[in-house]
Amino acid sequence: SDAAGEVVALGAGVDQWRVGDRVTSHYTPAWQSGRFLAHYVDSRPGGPRDGLLREYAVFDQHAVVATPAHLSDAEAATLPIAALTAWNVLETFAPRPGEIVLLQGSGGVALFALQFARLRGAEVWMTTGSPEKTERLRELGASRVFDGRADWGAQVFQASGGGVDMVLELGGSSSLLQSLQAIRPQGGVAVIGFLGGFGASTELVLPMLAKHARVQALSVGHRESFLAMNRAIVQHHLKPLIDSRHAFDQAPAAYERMATGRPFGKLVIEHA
Repeated sequence: SDAAGEVVALGAGVDQWRVGDRVTSHYTPAWQSGRFLAHYVDSRPGGPRDGLLREYAVFDQHAVVATPAHLSDAEAATLPIAALTAWNVLETFAPRPGEIVLLQGSGGVALFALQFARLRGAEVWMTTGSPEKTERLRELGASRVFDGRADWGAQVFQASGGGVDMVLELGGSSSLLQSLQAIRPQGGVAVIGFLGGFGASTELVLPMLAKHARVQALSVGHRESFLAMNRAIVQHHLKPLIDSRHAFDQAPAAYERMATGRPFGKLVIEHA
């Protein structure tokens, strides 16, 4: 669903781009700005529209954005979903300097959120189920890292002296209760994934009510938000973290690596 490359031809009426321009795809082309509407999902590449694992693709001129000059195409290809989701979360919950943001895992969204949260001056705590990734997360700026396989919700609440300000929730039914345990009263939980499976339980209701929790589901963002994010990326010279690169004819190997749960950052498939 994500891609970056070079404009090789222009259709009639295109006035925003020239041949040779470097561009990055926008995941929800119909969502240019404003409120999200349900039918916007019909415009998404990779489902329901054809995906972008190909050599050439045809886009509406408003379905792409300019690639930041300091990024390679491989780096830019990591932005449309993971980066924009992280940006949207931080824009929506707007943590202030000194507040604590807890991020789950070490995948693409969490690592982008780590960078964006630090730009806001927030303190970043993280969880990981991989002990060997702990030091890497600290090197990137995480103040504290908790074992994602343990009862981290209670540990985070205690360590923070009454709860963190917000949690980036990736696990769904497997971890939402822990996220609610981890936040302070009137804290926020940004639900962006369900890696731990689907399902809901009445045991979630009590901590939501008791803490007056703000729980909000978020998914990527509109094109205007993408442009704003890219301006910040350029201003601060941010670089995406890439776990590995794979040749186009070795694409299955990229998916196999993703399935292991071991990647640290994004995986990129490159067409020579």
